[in-house]
Amino acid sequence: MTSIAYFRIYWKYIEQEKGNYNWELIDKALETARVRKQTLMLRIAPYGANDEEDVPAWYRELLGKPPEKFDGPGWMVDAEDPTYAEYFGGFIRALGRRYDGHPDMESVDLSIVGSWGEGIGSNLLTRTTREALVDAYTDSFKETPLVMLLTDKKTNSYGLSQADVGWRVDCLGDVCGKAWDFSDDWSHMNDYYPQQLIRSGMQEAWKKAPVSLEVCWVVQHWKDKGWDIDYIIDQSLKWHISSFNAKSSPIPKEWEPNVNRWLNKMGYRLALRKFSFPETVKPGGKLAFASWWENLGVAPCYKKFPLALRLKGDQSTQVFITDANICDWLPGDSLFDSAVWIPADMPLGNYQLEIAILHGHTHQPAIQLANTGRQPDGWYVLGNVEVQLELESPDVIE
Repeated sequence: MTSIAYFRIYWKYIEQEKGNYNWELIDKALETARVRKQTLMLRIAPYGANDEEDVPAWYRELLGKPPEKFDGPGWMVDAEDPTYAEYFGGFIRALGRRYDGHPDMESVDLSIVGSWGEGIGSNLLTRTTREALVDAYTDSFKETPLVMLLTDKKTNSYGLSQADVGWRVDCLGDVCGKAWDFSDDWSHMNDYYPQQLIRSGMQEAWKKAPVSLEVCWVVQHWKDKGWDIDYIIDQSLKWHISSFNAKSSPIPKEWEPNVNRWLNKMGYRLALRKFSFPETVKPGGKLAFASWWENLGVAPCYKKFPLALRLKGDQSTQVFITDANICDWLPGDSLFDSAVWIPADMPLGNYQLEIAILHGHTHQPAIQLANTGRQPDGWYVLGNVEVQLELESPDVIE
Protein backbone atom coordinates (compact mmCIF):
# COMPACT_ATOMS: atom_id res chain seq x y z
CA MET A 1 0.00 0.00 0.00
CA THR A 2 2.37 2.67 -1.25
CA SER A 3 1.96 5.41 -3.81
CA ILE A 4 5.56 5.30 -5.08
CA ALA A 5 7.65 2.47 -6.52
CA TYR A 6 11.45 2.59 -6.72
CA PHE A 7 13.46 1.10 -9.59
CA ARG A 8 17.26 0.99 -9.65
CA ILE A 9 18.96 -0.56 -12.67
CA TYR A 10 22.48 -0.59 -14.07
CA TRP A 11 23.46 1.21 -17.25
CA LYS A 12 24.66 -2.09 -18.78
CA TYR A 13 21.12 -3.49 -18.94
CA ILE A 14 19.65 -0.52 -20.80
CA GLU A 15 22.40 0.20 -23.32
CA GLN A 16 23.63 -3.30 -24.08
CA GLU A 17 24.82 -2.11 -27.49
CA LYS A 18 26.24 1.33 -28.06
CA GLY A 19 23.42 3.68 -28.99
CA ASN A 20 20.73 0.96 -28.83
CA TYR A 21 18.53 1.29 -25.77
CA ASN A 22 16.43 -1.39 -24.11
CA TRP A 23 13.74 1.03 -23.00
CA GLU A 24 11.33 -1.87 -22.51
CA LEU A 25 12.76 -2.46 -19.02
CA ILE A 26 11.87 1.05 -17.88
CA ASP A 27 8.59 1.03 -19.79
CA LYS A 28 7.59 -2.17 -18.00
CA ALA A 29 8.46 -0.67 -14.61
CA LEU A 30 6.36 2.41 -15.42
CA GLU A 31 3.46 0.26 -16.58
CA THR A 32 3.62 -1.90 -13.45
CA ALA A 33 3.64 1.18 -11.24
CA ARG A 34 0.69 2.68 -13.10
CA VAL A 35 -1.37 -0.51 -12.73
CA ARG A 36 -0.67 -0.38 -8.99
CA LYS A 37 -1.72 3.30 -8.91
CA GLN A 38 1.88 4.31 -8.21
CA THR A 39 4.45 6.59 -9.75
CA LEU A 40 8.04 5.50 -10.33
CA MET A 41 11.27 6.81 -8.86
CA LEU A 42 14.21 5.86 -11.09
CA ARG A 43 17.95 5.56 -10.63
CA ILE A 44 20.28 4.50 -13.42
CA ALA A 45 23.46 3.38 -11.67
CA PRO A 46 26.54 3.53 -13.92
CA TYR A 47 27.94 0.41 -12.22
CA GLY A 48 27.94 -1.51 -8.95
CA ALA A 49 30.65 -3.08 -6.81
CA ASN A 50 31.63 -6.23 -8.68
CA ASP A 51 32.25 -7.60 -12.17
CA GLU A 52 28.60 -8.60 -12.63
CA GLU A 53 27.61 -4.97 -12.02
CA ASP A 54 30.13 -3.50 -14.45
CA VAL A 55 29.63 -0.81 -17.08
CA PRO A 56 28.26 -2.04 -20.46
CA ALA A 57 30.47 -4.63 -22.14
CA TRP A 58 30.92 -2.47 -25.24
CA TYR A 59 32.20 0.40 -23.10
CA ARG A 60 34.50 -1.90 -21.15
CA GLU A 61 35.92 -3.12 -24.49
CA LEU A 62 36.39 0.48 -25.62
CA LEU A 63 38.43 1.17 -22.46
CA GLY A 64 40.61 -1.82 -23.26
CA LYS A 65 41.20 -2.86 -19.65
CA PRO A 66 39.38 -5.01 -17.11
CA PRO A 67 37.39 -3.60 -14.16
CA GLU A 68 39.56 -2.16 -11.44
CA LYS A 69 38.92 -0.61 -8.07
CA PHE A 70 40.41 2.85 -8.01
CA ASP A 71 41.87 3.76 -4.64
CA GLY A 72 39.59 5.95 -2.54
CA PRO A 73 36.30 6.15 -4.43
CA GLY A 74 36.08 2.51 -5.49
CA TRP A 75 35.22 3.47 -9.07
CA MET A 76 34.92 0.68 -11.63
CA VAL A 77 36.21 3.06 -14.31
CA ASP A 78 38.21 6.25 -14.19
CA ALA A 79 35.59 8.99 -14.31
CA GLU A 80 38.24 11.40 -15.58
CA ASP A 81 38.57 9.45 -18.81
CA PRO A 82 36.72 11.83 -21.16
CA THR A 83 34.82 8.93 -22.73
CA TYR A 84 32.99 8.32 -19.43
CA ALA A 85 31.19 11.67 -19.43
CA GLU A 86 30.72 11.37 -23.18
CA TYR A 87 29.03 7.97 -23.17
CA PHE A 88 27.32 7.79 -19.79
CA GLY A 89 26.31 11.43 -20.13
CA GLY A 90 25.05 10.73 -23.65
CA PHE A 91 22.94 7.88 -22.33
CA ILE A 92 21.38 10.16 -19.67
CA ARG A 93 20.53 12.71 -22.35
CA ALA A 94 18.78 9.98 -24.35
CA LEU A 95 16.93 8.97 -21.17
CA GLY A 96 15.74 12.54 -20.73
CA ARG A 97 14.57 12.84 -24.33
CA ARG A 98 12.38 9.79 -23.84
CA TYR A 99 11.07 10.18 -20.30
CA ASP A 100 11.22 13.81 -19.16
CA GLY A 101 7.73 14.83 -18.13
CA HIS A 102 6.35 11.28 -18.26
CA PRO A 103 3.16 11.36 -16.16
CA ASP A 104 4.10 8.19 -14.28
CA MET A 105 7.69 9.20 -13.49
CA GLU A 106 7.92 10.55 -9.93
CA SER A 107 11.58 11.60 -10.02
CA VAL A 108 15.00 10.66 -11.36
CA ASP A 109 18.15 10.30 -9.27
CA LEU A 110 21.04 12.48 -10.43
CA SER A 111 23.52 9.60 -10.36
CA ILE A 112 26.99 10.19 -11.78
CA VAL A 113 29.73 8.05 -10.14
CA GLY A 114 30.36 5.47 -7.44
CA SER A 115 29.06 2.01 -6.69
CA TRP A 116 25.27 1.80 -7.14
CA GLY A 117 25.35 5.41 -8.34
CA GLU A 118 25.66 6.70 -4.79
CA GLY A 119 28.19 9.42 -5.60
CA ILE A 120 31.19 7.97 -3.78
CA GLY A 121 34.26 9.92 -4.87
CA SER A 122 32.34 12.76 -6.51
CA ASN A 123 34.47 15.15 -4.44
CA LEU A 124 37.53 13.95 -6.40
CA LEU A 125 36.16 14.91 -9.81
CA THR A 126 37.67 17.77 -11.74
CA ARG A 127 35.38 20.68 -12.45
CA THR A 128 35.16 19.78 -16.15
CA THR A 129 34.06 16.20 -15.46
CA ARG A 130 31.69 17.12 -12.64
CA GLU A 131 29.90 19.73 -14.70
CA ALA A 132 29.65 17.52 -17.78
CA LEU A 133 28.03 14.70 -15.79
CA VAL A 134 25.64 16.94 -13.83
CA ASP A 135 24.69 18.90 -16.94
CA ALA A 136 23.62 15.69 -18.66
CA TYR A 137 20.77 15.51 -16.14
CA THR A 138 19.92 19.17 -15.62
CA ASP A 139 19.87 19.85 -19.37
CA SER A 140 17.67 16.83 -20.03
CA PHE A 141 15.10 16.82 -17.22
CA LYS A 142 13.17 20.07 -17.15
CA GLU A 143 9.81 18.70 -16.00
CA THR A 144 10.50 15.50 -14.05
CA PRO A 145 11.99 16.34 -10.63
CA LEU A 146 15.65 15.48 -10.02
CA VAL A 147 17.09 14.37 -6.68
CA MET A 148 20.75 13.89 -5.85
CA LEU A 149 22.44 12.12 -2.97
CA LEU A 150 24.16 14.30 -0.39
CA THR A 151 27.75 13.80 -1.48
CA ASP A 152 30.05 16.81 -1.42
CA LYS A 153 29.74 20.57 -1.46
CA LYS A 154 31.08 21.06 -4.98
CA THR A 155 28.79 18.52 -6.63
CA ASN A 156 25.64 19.38 -4.67
CA SER A 157 26.18 23.11 -5.03
CA TYR A 158 26.76 22.85 -8.77
CA GLY A 159 23.62 20.76 -9.23
CA LEU A 160 21.59 23.38 -7.37
CA SER A 161 23.08 26.16 -9.46
CA GLN A 162 21.80 24.51 -12.64
CA ALA A 163 18.29 23.42 -11.67
CA ASP A 164 15.80 22.93 -8.87
CA VAL A 165 17.30 19.71 -7.52
CA GLY A 166 16.13 17.84 -4.45
CA TRP A 167 18.14 15.46 -2.31
CA ARG A 168 18.07 11.95 -0.92
CA VAL A 169 20.05 9.85 1.53
CA ASP A 170 19.98 6.13 2.22
CA CYS A 171 20.61 5.69 5.93
CA LEU A 172 17.73 7.36 7.75
CA GLY A 173 17.57 6.00 11.29
CA ASP A 174 21.28 5.49 11.95
CA VAL A 175 21.48 7.37 15.24
CA CYS A 176 23.72 5.27 17.45
CA GLY A 177 26.91 4.50 15.58
CA LYS A 178 28.82 1.34 16.54
CA ALA A 179 27.94 -0.08 13.12
CA TRP A 180 30.85 1.25 11.10
CA ASP A 181 34.39 -0.09 11.02
CA PHE A 182 36.01 3.34 10.98
CA SER A 183 34.42 4.66 14.20
CA ASP A 184 32.73 3.56 17.42
CA ASP A 185 30.44 6.58 17.74
CA TRP A 186 29.92 8.07 14.24
CA SER A 187 26.39 8.02 12.82
CA HIS A 188 24.70 9.45 9.73
CA MET A 189 21.91 11.15 11.68
CA ASN A 190 24.22 12.96 14.08
CA ASP A 191 27.52 13.37 12.27
CA TYR A 192 26.76 13.68 8.56
CA TYR A 193 23.28 14.63 7.41
CA PRO A 194 22.71 17.81 9.47
CA GLN A 195 26.18 19.13 8.67
CA GLN A 196 26.21 18.19 4.98
CA LEU A 197 22.85 19.83 4.37
CA ILE A 198 24.31 23.14 5.45
CA ARG A 199 27.69 22.73 3.77
CA SER A 200 26.17 21.71 0.46
CA GLY A 201 23.67 24.56 0.43
CA MET A 202 20.74 22.11 0.24
CA GLN A 203 18.80 23.38 3.27
CA GLU A 204 16.23 25.23 1.16
CA ALA A 205 16.15 22.79 -1.76
CA TRP A 206 12.90 21.25 -0.44
CA LYS A 207 10.96 24.35 -1.47
CA LYS A 208 11.40 23.47 -5.15
CA ALA A 209 12.29 19.76 -5.34
CA PRO A 210 11.62 16.61 -3.29
CA VAL A 211 13.46 15.12 -0.33
CA SER A 212 13.44 11.31 -0.36
CA LEU A 213 14.91 9.34 2.54
CA GLU A 214 15.74 5.63 2.60
CA VAL A 215 15.79 3.42 5.67
CA CYS A 216 19.12 2.37 7.14
CA TRP A 217 18.86 -1.43 7.29
CA VAL A 218 15.08 -1.90 7.82
CA VAL A 219 12.61 -0.41 10.31
CA GLN A 220 12.59 -3.62 12.36
CA HIS A 221 16.33 -3.11 12.89
CA TRP A 222 15.58 0.27 14.50
CA LYS A 223 13.27 -1.48 16.94
CA ASP A 224 15.75 -4.29 17.63
CA LYS A 225 18.38 -1.68 18.49
CA GLY A 226 16.02 0.20 20.79
CA TRP A 227 16.16 3.40 18.76
CA ASP A 228 13.58 6.15 19.28
CA ILE A 229 11.20 6.01 16.30
CA ASP A 230 9.68 9.41 17.13
CA TYR A 231 13.07 11.09 17.20
CA ILE A 232 13.90 9.65 13.77
CA ILE A 233 10.51 10.73 12.42
CA ASP A 234 10.82 14.25 13.81
CA GLN A 235 14.30 14.69 12.33
CA SER A 236 13.01 13.65 8.91
CA LEU A 237 10.11 16.10 9.18
CA LYS A 238 12.57 18.83 10.11
CA TRP A 239 14.32 18.07 6.81
CA HIS A 240 10.99 18.33 4.92
CA ILE A 241 10.74 14.70 3.81
CA SER A 242 8.35 13.95 0.95
CA SER A 243 8.82 10.19 0.61
CA PHE A 244 10.30 7.32 2.60
CA ASN A 245 11.75 4.14 1.11
CA ALA A 246 11.33 1.31 3.63
CA LYS A 247 12.87 -1.27 1.25
CA SER A 248 9.55 -3.14 1.09
CA SER A 249 10.00 -4.18 4.72
CA PRO A 250 7.14 -4.36 7.25
CA ILE A 251 6.56 -1.86 10.03
CA PRO A 252 6.55 -3.34 13.55
CA LYS A 253 2.95 -3.56 14.72
CA GLU A 254 3.64 -1.51 17.85
CA TRP A 255 4.95 1.35 15.73
CA GLU A 256 2.03 1.65 13.33
CA PRO A 257 0.50 4.65 15.19
CA ASN A 258 3.88 6.42 15.05
CA VAL A 259 4.19 5.79 11.32
CA ASN A 260 0.60 6.92 10.71
CA ARG A 261 1.48 10.21 12.41
CA TRP A 262 4.49 10.40 10.09
CA LEU A 263 2.39 9.80 6.98
CA ASN A 264 -0.01 12.59 7.97
CA LYS A 265 2.86 15.08 8.05
CA MET A 266 5.20 13.78 5.33
CA GLY A 267 5.13 15.68 2.04
CA TYR A 268 2.07 17.84 1.38
CA ARG A 269 -1.40 17.58 2.90
CA LEU A 270 -3.76 20.20 1.56
CA ALA A 271 -6.85 21.38 3.43
CA LEU A 272 -9.38 23.84 2.03
CA ARG A 273 -10.18 26.16 4.93
CA LYS A 274 -12.55 28.63 3.30
CA PHE A 275 -14.15 29.12 -0.11
CA SER A 276 -16.33 32.14 -0.95
CA PHE A 277 -18.45 32.37 -4.11
CA PRO A 278 -21.67 34.06 -5.34
CA GLU A 279 -24.91 32.13 -5.16
CA THR A 280 -26.01 33.36 -8.60
CA VAL A 281 -24.18 33.90 -11.92
CA LYS A 282 -25.35 34.57 -15.45
CA PRO A 283 -24.38 32.93 -18.74
CA GLY A 284 -21.36 34.68 -20.22
CA GLY A 285 -20.48 36.17 -16.83
CA LYS A 286 -17.79 35.47 -14.28
CA LEU A 287 -17.92 33.29 -11.22
CA ALA A 288 -15.46 35.01 -8.90
CA PHE A 289 -14.21 33.20 -5.82
CA ALA A 290 -11.79 33.53 -2.92
CA SER A 291 -10.11 30.56 -1.25
CA TRP A 292 -7.91 29.95 1.78
CA TRP A 293 -5.81 26.80 1.86
CA GLU A 294 -3.58 25.26 4.48
CA ASN A 295 -0.75 22.83 3.77
CA LEU A 296 -0.64 20.64 6.87
CA GLY A 297 2.44 18.77 5.67
CA VAL A 298 6.12 19.72 5.68
CA ALA A 299 6.68 20.19 1.94
CA PRO A 300 4.87 21.43 -1.16
CA CYS A 301 3.65 19.36 -4.07
CA TYR A 302 6.23 19.23 -6.87
CA LYS A 303 3.89 18.41 -9.73
CA LYS A 304 1.71 20.96 -11.47
CA PHE A 305 -1.62 19.34 -10.72
CA PRO A 306 -4.40 21.72 -11.90
CA LEU A 307 -6.98 23.01 -9.46
CA ALA A 308 -10.44 22.81 -11.02
CA LEU A 309 -14.04 23.78 -10.34
CA ARG A 310 -17.06 21.92 -11.64
CA LEU A 311 -20.63 23.06 -12.08
CA LYS A 312 -22.81 19.95 -12.14
CA GLY A 313 -26.44 20.24 -13.15
CA ASP A 314 -29.28 18.20 -14.61
CA GLN A 315 -28.80 19.56 -18.13
CA SER A 316 -25.09 20.31 -18.24
CA THR A 317 -21.81 19.76 -16.42
CA GLN A 318 -18.87 22.12 -16.95
CA VAL A 319 -15.29 21.79 -15.67
CA PHE A 320 -13.17 24.94 -15.27
CA ILE A 321 -9.37 24.68 -14.96
CA THR A 322 -7.95 27.51 -12.86
CA ASP A 323 -4.44 28.97 -13.10
CA ALA A 324 -3.52 28.08 -9.50
CA ASN A 325 0.03 26.80 -9.04
CA ILE A 326 -0.22 24.46 -6.06
CA CYS A 327 3.57 23.96 -6.17
CA ASP A 328 3.81 27.37 -4.49
CA TRP A 329 1.72 26.27 -1.50
CA LEU A 330 4.42 25.75 1.11
CA PRO A 331 3.57 24.48 4.62
CA GLY A 332 1.16 26.90 6.26
CA ASP A 333 -1.48 29.17 4.74
CA SER A 334 -1.98 30.17 1.10
CA LEU A 335 -4.64 32.27 -0.61
CA PHE A 336 -5.96 31.80 -4.12
CA ASP A 337 -8.55 34.25 -5.43
CA SER A 338 -9.64 34.12 -9.05
CA ALA A 339 -12.63 33.77 -11.37
CA VAL A 340 -13.85 31.51 -14.16
CA TRP A 341 -16.00 32.44 -17.14
CA ILE A 342 -19.42 30.84 -17.43
CA PRO A 343 -20.20 29.74 -21.03
CA ALA A 344 -22.67 32.02 -22.78
CA ASP A 345 -24.80 29.03 -23.73
CA MET A 346 -24.85 27.50 -20.25
CA PRO A 347 -28.39 26.23 -19.58
CA LEU A 348 -30.20 28.10 -16.87
CA GLY A 349 -30.85 26.33 -13.60
CA ASN A 350 -29.38 25.14 -10.33
CA TYR A 351 -25.88 23.66 -10.25
CA GLN A 352 -23.76 21.98 -7.61
CA LEU A 353 -20.36 23.69 -7.31
CA GLU A 354 -17.51 21.26 -6.73
CA ILE A 355 -13.73 21.41 -6.46
CA ALA A 356 -10.87 18.98 -7.11
CA ILE A 357 -7.16 18.86 -7.85
CA LEU A 358 -6.73 16.89 -11.06
CA HIS A 359 -4.11 14.69 -12.68
CA GLY A 360 -2.29 16.78 -15.26
CA HIS A 361 -2.88 14.32 -18.10
CA THR A 362 -6.09 12.42 -17.35
CA HIS A 363 -7.84 15.42 -15.77
CA GLN A 364 -9.37 13.06 -13.22
CA PRO A 365 -9.24 13.92 -9.48
CA ALA A 366 -5.75 13.02 -8.25
CA ILE A 367 -5.28 14.39 -4.74
CA GLN A 368 -7.32 13.58 -1.67
CA LEU A 369 -7.74 16.72 0.41
CA ALA A 370 -7.65 16.80 4.21
CA ASN A 371 -11.37 17.58 4.10
CA THR A 372 -14.62 15.69 4.44
CA GLY A 373 -17.20 15.66 1.67
CA ARG A 374 -15.25 13.75 -0.95
CA GLN A 375 -17.62 12.10 -3.43
CA PRO A 376 -17.02 8.67 -5.00
CA ASP A 377 -15.67 10.31 -8.17
CA GLY A 378 -13.12 12.37 -6.18
CA TRP A 379 -14.80 15.81 -6.34
CA TYR A 380 -15.68 17.82 -3.21
CA VAL A 381 -19.02 19.63 -2.89
CA LEU A 382 -18.84 23.36 -2.06
CA GLY A 383 -22.49 24.40 -2.40
CA ASN A 384 -25.05 25.48 -4.98
CA VAL A 385 -24.94 28.14 -7.70
CA GLU A 386 -27.94 29.35 -9.69
CA VAL A 387 -27.29 30.24 -13.35
CA GLN A 388 -29.91 32.87 -14.26
CA LEU A 389 -30.30 35.78 -16.64
CA GLU A 390 -30.91 38.62 -14.20
CA LEU A 391 -28.83 38.97 -11.06
CA GLU A 392 -30.13 40.85 -8.05
CA SER A 393 -27.26 41.77 -5.72
CA PRO A 394 -26.09 38.16 -5.39
CA ASP A 395 -25.15 36.97 -1.96
CA VAL A 396 -21.77 35.43 -1.35
CA ILE A 397 -21.65 31.94 0.10
CA GLU A 398 -18.75 30.97 2.35
